[in-house]
Amino acid sequence: MGMHLIAFSLLDPSMVAILKVAIGLGFVIFVHELGHFAVAKACGVKCEKFYLGFDIFGLKLAKFRWGETEYGIGILPLGGYVKMLGQEDNPAKVREEMERARQHKVEAAKSGDANEVAASQAVEAEAQAALFDPRSYLAKSVPKRMAIISAGVVMNIIFAVVFATAAYMHGVNEIPCVVGSLVPGFEAWRKGLEPGDRIVQIGDIHNPRFKDLQSRVLLGDNLDQGVKFVVERPGQSKPIDFTLIPDRNKLLAPMIGIGNATTTTLGDPPIVPWAYDEKVISQFKAGDQVLKVDGAAVKSGEDVERILASKPDGSLQISLHREADEESKAPAKDFTVDLPPRPIKTIGLAMEIGPVKSLQVGSPAAEAGIKPGDVLVKVDGAPVGDPLFLPERLRRLAGKTVTLTILRDGKTLDVQVTPRQPLEFEEPGREGDPQTAPEIGIAYAVTNRVSEVAAGSPAAKANIVAGQRVTKAELVWPAKPKKWYQFFSQADSEPVELTEEKQAWPVVFAMIQHRKADTTVRLTLDDDRVVTLDPQESSDWFNPDRGLQFGPERTLRKADSLAQAIKLGSTEAIESVAQVYRFLGKVGTQVSPKGMAGPIEIFKAAHRSASTGISDLLIFLTMLSANLAVINFLPIPLLDGGHMVFLIYEGIRGKPASEKIILAFHYAGFLFIISLMAFVFMLDLGIISRFGN
Repeated sequence: MGMHLIAFSLLDPSMVAILKVAIGLGFVIFVHELGHFAVAKACGVKCEKFYLGFDIFGLKLAKFRWGETEYGIGILPLGGYVKMLGQEDNPAKVREEMERARQHKVEAAKSGDANEVAASQAVEAEAQAALFDPRSYLAKSVPKRMAIISAGVVMNIIFAVVFATAAYMHGVNEIPCVVGSLVPGFEAWRKGLEPGDRIVQIGDIHNPRFKDLQSRVLLGDNLDQGVKFVVERPGQSKPIDFTLIPDRNKLLAPMIGIGNATTTTLGDPPIVPWAYDEKVISQFKAGDQVLKVDGAAVKSGEDVERILASKPDGSLQISLHREADEESKAPAKDFTVDLPPRPIKTIGLAMEIGPVKSLQVGSPAAEAGIKPGDVLVKVDGAPVGDPLFLPERLRRLAGKTVTLTILRDGKTLDVQVTPRQPLEFEEPGREGDPQTAPEIGIAYAVTNRVSEVAAGSPAAKANIVAGQRVTKAELVWPAKPKKWYQFFSQADSEPVELTEEKQAWPVVFAMIQHRKADTTVRLTLDDDRVVTLDPQESSDWFNPDRGLQFGPERTLRKADSLAQAIKLGSTEAIESVAQVYRFLGKVGTQVSPKGMAGPIEIFKAAHRSASTGISDLLIFLTMLSANLAVINFLPIPLLDGGHMVFLIYEGIRGKPASEKIILAFHYAGFLFIISLMAFVFMLDLGIISRFGN
């Protein structure tokens, strides 16, 4: 036992997480099939196979026979099945299986087996059952077949409760409903929410969790009327009421653009590996707590970000606390790290600035009368220049009166604004998101057309000239071998398509800043040339994001007793089931089908949960078990719900549907499921873009 535990502890943490995921996902499938198997056996049905995974073409990882049933693990890990005599999901074999069930009865009678003959005689009174072997699925009464079909779903719901109960017994780390970051240009940003705001009510939900916020916005009803929020803001005695109308245009799902709050505890990794060299990175360790930044005490990740946003240039003193390490016998200590600035990486391209897309309520720009559609052309009489440098340019003018020249309806006019110090550094999160200048509270487009090329820059050396358009951009990672099980934890860059409708240059720029060492940028131009550029570090423009990674703010919710754990677990399971139904009801209307996930994305999500702790994995398995229960009970032929529809039809009419009808619906269900699986696989693999039109 001890040697096994030691060997397990020496495995790579990523490998350990994958083992946890494999066991967890396998168990969810196992309990579903166990439900079918146990009830089928109790009803006297002959179960010929019990498999986890599918043994396509007869390929399997393992098998053994116990009694009349063959147990095994198939080569394709996308589910499982119980093969019952007389029950077949393959459309091409439905008629064949029904005939086999008939012949099995004849052969049993010929064999003279007393038990088989007696059982056969016992069911002769039932006209339909008399056609088949008494131990076949088809010979059983409608109520018994309903019990067999529904048993898998029932088991998944039961174990969803079990998983959630175990999680609350252990203690669930829930993310509180506190604003951590804002997506530039989105509704929460426009209406003036700020990092640190605590949402205390969403509609009729009091003291919501962050996932309640996600659910209410994603799957809410009557979103055009807005979602009502009550917010407590630090430094203000009275709560603030907001009504936010989620953004829905060309999005996978409705969004208001709020990210969760973070702590001052560094995550894993504590700092992004491409931010600095190993000498700087090695001074930080996951679990270190940031106490002060440049002498100022901090209590949250948002406090840290606020200081970083206002001081991008120059070194910063980061005061840290590190807990004692029992393994190395190192005592707890407080120490300081000198964190150097991060120069902006540039390829020498400045794009044309586009019109203002939105403004923050009460911002300097809004008070100055700037409107959506205006185009900034000058700052204090000088050309606006690179629109991505504009926020830094305004930050350096914070507290001073600045004259902005704007173009409106073909005419220019001057307005006076006083830029402020930013509360956070804001980056576009997705293709098509606007660039923001938080110093004056505007979000504006950046086109894909080149306005300037810096002399001597990589772009100039590649003979890119003003007026050209970039049509595609991608990062080219340095070729480095990785272990097979790291496939799900290391993602490469996908090409970003740039069009007049999808002006995604700010996202490309952000990708360059977060590039790994020796990564190059490949651009496709409108003259069909493809150029590869090696970004250079700027000497006078610095990234406010120093690469520090903070863990999410969490509150531990742990049951005081088994009874309370069961209550909390039951509520969690019921909410998970209801959320799946709500999601399915919104697909194609409020939620894009591209928001669905296939096996690869499910495995990635499970891996992330397993990496953060057993409770997170159990809550994920609760959600997955609820998903499996609901989806399997949809009225689609081949799924449990489809079988149930046929049984209801048989129960009402007193006879089953004809073989032709069953066969036709089985083929239709087969084509639907295969098409759906192909669609989600192509989404997972990036063959179909989740964000493309």
